Amino acid sequence: MSNGPRPRPKTRHTVPWQRRVAVYQIYPRSFKDTDGDGVGDLRGVIEKLDYLKDLGIGAIWLSPVYTSPMVDFGHDVEDYMAIDPRFGTMEDFETMVHEAHERDIHVLMDFVPNHSSDQHVWFSESRATKDNPKRDWYIWADPKPDGSPPNNWISVFGGPSWTLDPATNQYYLHTFLKEQPDLNWRNPNVREAMQGVLDFWIHKGVDGFRTDAVYHLFKDEAFRDEPINPNYVPGRDDPYNELLHIHTQGRDEVFEVVKMFAELMAEHDDHLYMMLEAYLGVPGIVRFYEACRGHGLVVPFNFNLLSMPWNARAYQRFIDGFESALDPADWPNWVLGNHDRSRVATRLGEDRARLAALLLLTLRGMPIIYYGDEIGMTDVTIPLRLVQDPFEKNEPGFGLGRDPERTPMQWDSSPNAGFSKGAPWLPVAKHYEKQNVEQERKDPASMLSLYTRLLHLRADAPALLEGTYRAVDTGTPHVLGYLRETAGQRVLVLANFSPRMHRVRIDAITEGRLLCTTVGDGEVGTQVNLQQLHLRKNEGLILEI
Repeated sequence: MSNGPRPRPKTRHTVPWQRRVAVYQIYPRSFKDTDGDGVGDLRGVIEKLDYLKDLGIGAIWLSPVYTSPMVDFGHDVEDYMAIDPRFGTMEDFETMVHEAHERDIHVLMDFVPNHSSDQHVWFSESRATKDNPKRDWYIWADPKPDGSPPNNWISVFGGPSWTLDPATNQYYLHTFLKEQPDLNWRNPNVREAMQGVLDFWIHKGVDGFRTDAVYHLFKDEAFRDEPINPNYVPGRDDPYNELLHIHTQGRDEVFEVVKMFAELMAEHDDHLYMMLEAYLGVPGIVRFYEACRGHGLVVPFNFNLLSMPWNARAYQRFIDGFESALDPADWPNWVLGNHDRSRVATRLGEDRARLAALLLLTLRGMPIIYYGDEIGMTDVTIPLRLVQDPFEKNEPGFGLGRDPERTPMQWDSSPNAGFSKGAPWLPVAKHYEKQNVEQERKDPASMLSLYTRLLHLRADAPALLEGTYRAVDTGTPHVLGYLRETAGQRVLVLANFSPRMHRVRIDAITEGRLLCTTVGDGEVGTQVNLQQLHLRKNEGLILEI
């Protein structure tokens, strides 16, 4: 290990990077393949850094690139301190970090603390004998007298969350696949080892981490059965929802470890950042903020827009409630898509996805963009014979498979959308010849052009970058409106959630200068009369007041 971390991005900005950047999630397997094996790699990321810089991206988050059997595509980690050869070498990784920093792009690693691969040397030792020093690094329990699992806990990916190890006649716990045994975070040796993992990558120059499945880190020590969910409907609902997971999620110790993460980030400097994966409502999100308050370095994801009903009132209620629940020093974030959820353009349709992009990039806080959403990529139907995701294989028919939103990035109109010269690991969208980066760059009305305008506008407008948020009454329940304000600038955002035109009336604001419209035909700089303004269906406007 080096004596100190590698150099950070050189920047002239006075606003801390965590409060300035838009984060772009890269799913490396699907981003860009440079060696023709059909799987994206780190050299592909390096090749596309200029694209991300031009787009207006200030930070990238890499889904796991650690050495892995790839049973769960990298979230089953065999070696936390090595790069999987499928993605390249450690030298490739170091080059990527350097080249990103040269472009003032920060790099976030995916950190997977809840579980390792069953091929990790830690688990090989743990399962060897009951008295092995690493036995307690994982969670083991005796069978019931009849030989069945210790309790009724079930795996997120289907079936019991216990697997019997015949050699020692004990069950080990796995919240996800049986190839992903859960680490025992009550063991101080595990905590120390995982802190060592974070230190390793910090010294490689990364700027922070996205922490996977943090809400699952602790389980009930007494292994009590979880209660049946009275609202569960067999055959309709995700089988994981059959139980209420009061003994395997959100235990108090989770927040102690999260605080430890924040303290570790702070030990290095205020440059580092960590985002925590947990699907929670406002009270749960706030509890994470409270656990880390005083550092501002570790924050939970806000995934609520992924499932929000599409209407202005619902969005207004949530945004206002979220803002009022946070401390003024807390920095929120907003997510429209990720590697586990159906793509925004599929969920909402293209017109609504354009309006959602406007909200994502004008609300107060950090926007997080999933690769390909900036060109309007949609879910791809995966034939049964080509399904890769173990979730879909274990629980077919529930629409839980994640392959559709993980398909190759659509770069151009060449074979395989310019992603690879070989056969891609997942099929490319059929319409890629018309919907790709190369084509959309030429079209000022494209989704890519809209994202580029919004990202650069956000970076250049002080009110959007660091201004306060205040809801405004638009005179109609169908149009969401809010002001972003600094001492020197006021920006009004209007979003018509309706498939019909609606008139907007705002007291005390008579006109504004057009900065952006989601329909793409408005001339920037035009004065807009707010006393006679009609927003077209699914139209959004940004006006400087």
